[in-house]
Amino acid sequence: MTSTPRKISDISVIIPTLNEAANIDSLAGMLGGSVGEIILVDGGSSDDTVRKARSWGFRVIEEAAGRAAQMNAGSKKAGGAILLFLHADSRLPLHFAELISRTLADKQIALSSFSLGVDTENRILKGIVALANLRSRLFRLPYGDQSFALRKEIFITLGGFPDLPIMEDYELARKAAGRGTVVTLPQVLVTSDRRWRRLGTVQTTLINQLVVIGFKCGVSPAKLASLYRNGLFGRN
Repeated sequence: MTSTPRKISDISVIIPTLNEAANIDSLAGMLGGSVGEIILVDGGSSDDTVRKARSWGFRVIEEAAGRAAQMNAGSKKAGGAILLFLHADSRLPLHFAELISRTLADKQIALSSFSLGVDTENRILKGIVALANLRSRLFRLPYGDQSFALRKEIFITLGGFPDLPIMEDYELARKAAGRGTVVTLPQVLVTSDRRWRRLGTVQTTLINQLVVIGFKCGVSPAKLASLYRNGLFGRN
């Protein structure tokens, strides 16, 4: 059933950060005036993230580092009926707020995300991204770097993000699929290629797949988080 689309002012954007000062200005330019509120949840940055965010009028919350805990903390302070969880190095498509509002006006939709794009000229990485988008649509299991948007009532019912050091986005999407439709919109969100550049395209892709397989096989999330953050052969 589709109801009247919500207003843009109903959207609260929640951004978990840790040393993301370099991205604050572009976030402000992208989000300013487009949503009801911007909540930055900082996990203890040692750079200028917090000061810059406050100078732009973001609402800043300080929370222990950990993406799940940070996003849950932000959701508790959010006043909007729609929660949009956004990574600091991601750039939303044009008219994102209207797209989200229109999509979530359909009560059968539990969670929406955007198609993934990566800021790169690497053909191999572009191919990997294309496969990731195909997987997201076929299995209705997007990842957090595609940005999650949910009605707050649904997010609360699902219990928020599970308290995990990794794969918290996978688990939330999986639970949302049990409550309604999970949609990957065709519009593209562009994220930084910084992790692929740091660890290498092949190694990063292999790590991502190993983390998913390990999680499904019951490997400790703490061990998987270490693998994800440090790479196959330790921190580079």
